[in-house]
Amino acid sequence: MATAPRPLWEGHLRLSLVTCPVALYSATTRAHDVSFHLIHPKTNNRIRMIPHDPELGEVRRDELVKGYEVSKDKYVVLDDKDFEAVRLPSTRTIEIERFVDAGDIDRIYWNDPYYLAPSGKTGVDAYTIIRHAMETEGKIGLGRVVMHTRERLVALEPRGRGILVTTLRSRDEIRAEGTYFDDIPAGKPDPGMLEIAAKIIEQQADKFDPKQFTDRYEDALRALIREKQKGHKPVSAPAPDDEKVVDLMEALKRSLKGGGAKGARAARFLGTRPPARRKRARARSAS
Repeated sequence: MATAPRPLWEGHLRLSLVTCPVALYSATTRAHDVSFHLIHPKTNNRIRMIPHDPELGEVRRDELVKGYEVSKDKYVVLDDKDFEAVRLPSTRTIEIERFVDAGDIDRIYWNDPYYLAPSGKTGVDAYTIIRHAMETEGKIGLGRVVMHTRERLVALEPRGRGILVTTLRSRDEIRAEGTYFDDIPAGKPDPGMLEIAAKIIEQQADKFDPKQFTDRYEDALRALIREKQKGHKPVSAPAPDDEKVVDLMEALKRSLKGGGAKGARAARFLGTRPPARRKRARARSAS
C-alpha cells in the first residue's frame, strides 16, 4: 500500500460529543505540471531570489516577519507568537455544525478538495460511524477549519471508505454576476435556431470521463522541450481556426450536418474530412 504524504493539518473531527483524531491531505497534485526556473540567457545560470532590505541589504528569510499595511508604508507587524495567540476552536478541530443536501450548495462556492483520514488507530470506530451516518442520510456536513492563517468553511462528504473535505469560498470572494451578464439580451432566441442547437447538444451528449481531458498546452510544451533538447528547431503549432460566423442559422445547420463541433472541429484540426465527406471525395476522384 502506498504511503500517504505528510498531512497539511492534524486535529480532531467532532460530531456533537463524538470525536476522533484525523489528518487532512491535499487530494490534488501539481507534480506533473511543467515548471520553469528563471535563467539568464548569457550565462545559463539559475537566478536566485534574495530577500533584500533597502537599508540592510541582503537578509535571511528566517529573520523576516509578516506585516499588514494599514496605510502607505505603515505596517502592523506580526510574528509567529502573534498568530499562535489567535487560536479559534477550528484551529485544531473540525466540528460538523449542520448538514445540507449537496444540491443546496451553489457550485460557484466549491473550491479545493482534501482527503480527511483517521490519524492513527485511535478513534477509527468514531470516524467510521460519522462517515457511514452521512452516507446513510445522503447529507453533506458543514464545518470550519483554520488553514494557512485563515478560517475556512468546509463541506464533508463520504468518498470511498473515507471522507472528502472541500473548502468553500466565502460570500465576499464571489463577484456579482450582474457586472458581466446584465448587458446580455433577456429575450428568447429564434425557436428554429434553438431547436438545431439542442440537436447538436444531443449529438455530442456523452458521459464524463476525465481520461479524455489532458492539458494539450503542457503536452505541446513537453514536445517543444524534447525537440530543443535534441537541438532541433521547434515546429510551430498550427494557428487556430478563427472562422467568422456570418450567418448563424447556416453555421448551426452545418454543425448539425457534420455531427456537431466534435466531428467538424476534429476533422479540421487533423487536416481530414469527416468520414462521409471522405467517401464522397473518393467517389468523385474515381469518376
